Amino acid sequence: MALWIEAESVELRPNATEDDLQAVIRAVYRQVLGNAHVMDNQRLISAESQLRNGDITVKDFVRAVAQSDLYRSLFFETSSPYRFVELNFKHLLGRAPQDQAEISEHVQTYNSLGYEAEIDSYLASDEYYLSFGENVVPSARGNRTQTGIKNVGFNRTFALMRGFAANDVGKSAKLISDLGSNLPTKIVAPAGGSGASSSRGKRFRIAVSKANYGPRVTQSAATFEVGYNQLSQKIQNIQKTGGKILSVTEVA
Repeated sequence: MALWIEAESVELRPNATEDDLQAVIRAVYRQVLGNAHVMDNQRLISAESQLRNGDITVKDFVRAVAQSDLYRSLFFETSSPYRFVELNFKHLLGRAPQDQAEISEHVQTYNSLGYEAEIDSYLASDEYYLSFGENVVPSARGNRTQTGIKNVGFNRTFALMRGFAANDVGKSAKLISDLGSNLPTKIVAPAGGSGASSSRGKRFRIAVSKANYGPRVTQSAATFEVGYNQLSQKIQNIQKTGGKILSVTEVA
Protein backbone atom coordinates (compact mmCIF):
# COMPACT_ATOMS: atom_id res chain seq x y z
CA MET A 1 0.00 0.00 0.00
CA ALA A 2 1.27 3.49 -0.78
CA LEU A 3 2.60 5.50 2.14
CA TRP A 4 1.16 8.52 0.38
CA ILE A 5 -2.45 8.07 -0.64
CA GLU A 6 -3.16 9.75 -3.95
CA ALA A 7 -6.92 10.13 -3.64
CA GLU A 8 -9.17 9.74 -6.63
CA SER A 9 -11.66 12.50 -7.33
CA VAL A 10 -15.17 11.67 -6.09
CA GLU A 11 -17.94 13.73 -7.65
CA LEU A 12 -21.71 13.75 -7.29
CA ARG A 13 -23.02 13.95 -10.84
CA PRO A 14 -26.53 14.55 -12.20
CA ASN A 15 -28.76 11.45 -12.18
CA ALA A 16 -26.53 9.72 -9.63
CA THR A 17 -27.76 6.38 -8.32
CA GLU A 18 -28.21 5.64 -4.62
CA ASP A 19 -24.93 3.72 -4.72
CA ASP A 20 -23.21 6.77 -6.22
CA LEU A 21 -24.70 8.98 -3.51
CA GLN A 22 -23.56 6.64 -0.73
CA ALA A 23 -20.04 6.59 -2.19
CA VAL A 24 -19.98 10.40 -2.06
CA ILE A 25 -21.31 10.47 1.49
CA ARG A 26 -18.72 7.94 2.66
CA ALA A 27 -15.95 9.92 0.94
CA VAL A 28 -17.04 13.14 2.66
CA TYR A 29 -17.13 11.53 6.10
CA ARG A 30 -13.74 9.90 5.54
CA GLN A 31 -12.10 13.11 4.28
CA VAL A 32 -13.65 15.66 6.62
CA LEU A 33 -13.50 13.48 9.73
CA GLY A 34 -9.94 12.41 9.09
CA ASN A 35 -10.70 8.71 8.64
CA ALA A 36 -12.46 8.51 12.01
CA HIS A 37 -15.06 5.77 12.34
CA VAL A 38 -18.61 7.13 12.09
CA MET A 39 -21.32 5.20 13.91
CA ASP A 40 -24.87 5.13 12.57
CA ASN A 41 -26.16 7.39 15.35
CA GLN A 42 -23.48 9.98 14.48
CA ARG A 43 -24.42 10.34 10.83
CA LEU A 44 -26.02 13.57 9.68
CA ILE A 45 -29.24 11.98 8.42
CA SER A 46 -31.01 15.27 7.68
CA ALA A 47 -28.08 16.65 5.66
CA GLU A 48 -27.72 13.33 3.82
CA SER A 49 -31.40 13.51 2.89
CA GLN A 50 -31.02 17.08 1.64
CA LEU A 51 -28.08 15.99 -0.51
CA ARG A 52 -30.09 13.07 -1.88
CA ASN A 53 -32.97 15.41 -2.77
CA GLY A 54 -30.70 17.95 -4.45
CA ASP A 55 -31.46 20.63 -1.88
CA ILE A 56 -27.79 21.09 -1.04
CA THR A 57 -24.49 20.54 -2.88
CA VAL A 58 -21.54 18.40 -1.82
CA LYS A 59 -19.84 21.55 -0.56
CA ASP A 60 -22.87 22.26 1.65
CA PHE A 61 -22.69 18.71 2.99
CA VAL A 62 -18.97 19.16 3.69
CA ARG A 63 -19.87 22.32 5.63
CA ALA A 64 -22.52 20.46 7.63
CA VAL A 65 -20.03 17.77 8.63
CA ALA A 66 -17.28 20.26 9.49
CA GLN A 67 -19.68 22.32 11.61
CA SER A 68 -21.20 19.29 13.32
CA ASP A 69 -20.91 18.43 17.01
CA LEU A 70 -18.91 15.34 15.99
CA TYR A 71 -16.24 17.39 14.20
CA ARG A 72 -16.07 19.76 17.16
CA SER A 73 -15.61 16.91 19.62
CA LEU A 74 -12.92 15.19 17.55
CA PHE A 75 -10.80 18.11 16.39
CA PHE A 76 -11.70 21.28 18.28
CA GLU A 77 -12.56 20.51 21.88
CA THR A 78 -9.65 18.10 22.37
CA SER A 79 -6.99 19.83 20.23
CA SER A 80 -4.75 22.85 20.51
CA PRO A 81 -5.75 25.85 18.34
CA TYR A 82 -2.82 25.22 15.97
CA ARG A 83 -3.72 21.55 15.58
CA PHE A 84 -7.36 22.49 14.90
CA VAL A 85 -6.32 24.88 12.13
CA GLU A 86 -3.81 22.53 10.48
CA LEU A 87 -6.47 19.81 10.42
CA ASN A 88 -8.98 22.21 8.87
CA PHE A 89 -6.47 22.80 6.07
CA LYS A 90 -6.01 19.07 5.61
CA HIS A 91 -9.70 18.13 5.78
CA LEU A 92 -11.17 21.02 3.78
CA LEU A 93 -8.42 22.08 1.35
CA GLY A 94 -6.49 18.82 1.09
CA ARG A 95 -3.13 20.36 1.99
CA ALA A 96 -1.02 21.58 4.88
CA PRO A 97 -0.78 25.25 5.85
CA GLN A 98 2.06 26.94 3.99
CA ASP A 99 3.44 29.13 6.74
CA GLN A 100 2.89 30.73 10.12
CA ALA A 101 0.94 33.59 8.52
CA GLU A 102 -1.77 31.20 7.30
CA ILE A 103 -2.06 29.62 10.74
CA SER A 104 -2.25 33.00 12.47
CA GLU A 105 -4.87 34.29 10.05
CA HIS A 106 -7.19 31.39 10.78
CA VAL A 107 -6.64 31.44 14.55
CA GLN A 108 -7.56 35.12 14.39
CA THR A 109 -10.68 34.33 12.34
CA TYR A 110 -11.84 31.88 15.00
CA ASN A 111 -11.04 34.24 17.89
CA SER A 112 -12.84 37.20 16.35
CA LEU A 113 -15.69 35.62 14.37
CA GLY A 114 -16.20 32.17 15.86
CA TYR A 115 -16.11 28.50 14.93
CA GLU A 116 -18.54 28.55 12.00
CA ALA A 117 -16.80 31.52 10.38
CA GLU A 118 -13.47 29.67 10.62
CA ILE A 119 -14.92 26.65 8.79
CA ASP A 120 -16.63 28.89 6.20
CA SER A 121 -13.37 30.72 5.49
CA TYR A 122 -12.00 27.59 3.76
CA LEU A 123 -15.18 26.68 1.90
CA ALA A 124 -15.80 30.21 0.64
CA SER A 125 -12.25 30.61 -0.65
CA ASP A 126 -11.28 30.81 -4.31
CA GLU A 127 -8.86 27.96 -3.63
CA TYR A 128 -11.67 25.61 -2.61
CA TYR A 129 -13.81 26.60 -5.59
CA LEU A 130 -11.00 26.15 -8.10
CA SER A 131 -9.93 22.83 -6.57
CA PHE A 132 -13.29 21.16 -5.87
CA GLY A 133 -16.18 23.35 -6.99
CA GLU A 134 -19.66 22.56 -5.68
CA ASN A 135 -19.89 18.80 -6.14
CA VAL A 136 -16.42 17.26 -5.82
CA VAL A 137 -15.40 15.81 -2.45
CA PRO A 138 -12.24 17.48 -1.07
CA SER A 139 -9.19 15.23 -1.23
CA ALA A 140 -5.46 15.30 -0.67
CA ARG A 141 -3.79 17.35 -3.37
CA GLY A 142 -0.48 18.33 -1.77
CA ASN A 143 1.18 15.23 -3.24
CA ARG A 144 1.70 17.26 -6.40
CA THR A 145 3.63 20.51 -6.51
CA GLN A 146 1.14 23.23 -7.46
CA THR A 147 1.19 26.68 -8.99
CA GLY A 148 1.16 29.31 -6.26
CA ILE A 149 1.96 26.80 -3.50
CA LYS A 150 5.46 26.66 -2.02
CA ASN A 151 7.40 23.44 -2.65
CA VAL A 152 7.88 22.93 1.09
CA GLY A 153 4.12 22.40 1.25
CA PHE A 154 4.68 18.98 -0.34
CA ASN A 155 6.67 17.73 2.65
CA ARG A 156 4.28 19.38 5.10
CA THR A 157 1.23 17.80 3.53
CA PHE A 158 3.11 14.49 3.40
CA ALA A 159 3.69 14.81 7.16
CA LEU A 160 -0.07 15.16 7.76
CA MET A 161 -1.01 12.24 5.47
CA ARG A 162 0.27 9.10 7.12
CA GLY A 163 -1.51 6.30 5.25
CA PHE A 164 -5.10 5.33 4.59
CA ALA A 165 -5.47 3.53 7.95
CA ALA A 166 -4.35 6.49 10.05
CA ASN A 167 -6.78 8.88 11.73
CA ASP A 168 -6.34 12.48 12.82
CA VAL A 169 -7.27 12.25 16.49
CA GLY A 170 -4.56 13.95 18.56
CA LYS A 171 -4.02 17.15 20.53
CA SER A 172 -0.66 18.43 19.34
CA ALA A 173 0.05 20.28 16.11
CA LYS A 174 2.54 18.45 13.90
CA LEU A 175 3.92 21.47 12.04
CA ILE A 176 4.03 24.18 14.72
CA SER A 177 7.84 24.20 15.13
CA ASP A 178 8.60 24.22 11.40
CA LEU A 179 5.99 26.86 10.60
CA GLY A 180 6.87 29.09 13.55
CA SER A 181 10.58 28.99 12.72
CA ASN A 182 10.09 29.03 8.93
CA LEU A 183 12.01 25.76 8.66
CA PRO A 184 11.67 23.02 6.03
CA THR A 185 9.70 19.96 7.10
CA LYS A 186 11.52 16.64 7.05
CA ILE A 187 9.83 13.38 6.14
CA VAL A 188 10.15 11.12 9.17
CA ALA A 189 9.18 7.54 9.82
CA PRO A 190 5.54 7.16 10.88
CA ALA A 191 4.66 5.86 14.31
CA GLY A 192 3.71 2.21 14.67
CA GLY A 193 0.09 1.21 14.17
CA SER A 194 -0.62 3.60 11.31
CA GLY A 195 -0.50 0.96 8.61
CA ALA A 196 2.96 2.13 7.53
CA SER A 197 5.14 1.20 10.54
CA SER A 198 7.62 -0.80 8.46
CA SER A 199 8.32 2.02 6.01
CA ARG A 200 12.05 2.21 6.81
CA GLY A 201 12.69 -1.00 4.92
CA LYS A 202 10.58 -0.10 1.91
CA ARG A 203 11.33 1.56 -1.41
CA PHE A 204 9.44 4.37 -3.08
CA ARG A 205 8.99 5.54 -6.66
CA ILE A 206 8.96 9.31 -7.30
CA ALA A 207 7.38 10.46 -10.56
CA VAL A 208 8.72 13.83 -11.74
CA SER A 209 8.22 16.20 -14.65
CA LYS A 210 10.83 18.83 -15.36
CA ALA A 211 10.90 21.73 -17.79
CA ASN A 212 14.23 22.69 -19.35
CA TYR A 213 14.38 26.36 -20.32
CA GLY A 214 17.02 26.95 -22.95
CA PRO A 215 17.02 27.92 -26.62
CA ARG A 216 14.17 25.43 -26.92
CA VAL A 217 11.67 24.84 -24.16
CA THR A 218 11.26 21.13 -23.49
CA GLN A 219 9.56 19.11 -20.83
CA SER A 220 10.61 15.65 -19.74
CA ALA A 221 9.31 13.03 -17.33
CA ALA A 222 11.35 10.77 -15.11
CA THR A 223 10.94 8.35 -12.23
CA PHE A 224 13.32 7.67 -9.35
CA GLU A 225 13.32 4.69 -7.02
CA VAL A 226 14.86 5.22 -3.57
CA GLY A 227 14.87 3.67 -0.12
CA TYR A 228 13.00 5.28 2.75
CA ASN A 229 16.14 6.80 4.25
CA GLN A 230 16.90 8.61 0.97
CA LEU A 231 13.33 9.73 0.31
CA SER A 232 13.39 13.12 2.01
CA GLN A 233 16.76 14.15 0.55
CA LYS A 234 15.75 13.06 -2.95
CA ILE A 235 12.54 15.11 -2.79
CA GLN A 236 14.50 18.16 -1.65
CA ASN A 237 17.01 17.73 -4.50
CA ILE A 238 14.22 17.45 -7.06
CA GLN A 239 12.56 20.60 -5.76
CA LYS A 240 15.84 22.55 -5.69
CA THR A 241 16.47 21.76 -9.35
CA GLY A 242 12.99 22.88 -10.43
CA GLY A 243 11.38 19.47 -10.82
CA LYS A 244 7.64 19.06 -10.35
CA ILE A 245 6.72 16.06 -8.22
CA LEU A 246 3.74 14.21 -9.64
CA SER A 247 3.45 11.42 -7.08
CA VAL A 248 5.28 9.32 -4.51
CA THR A 249 4.19 5.69 -4.26
CA GLU A 250 5.45 2.63 -2.45
CA VAL A 251 7.06 0.03 -4.69
CA ALA A 252 5.25 -3.28 -4.42
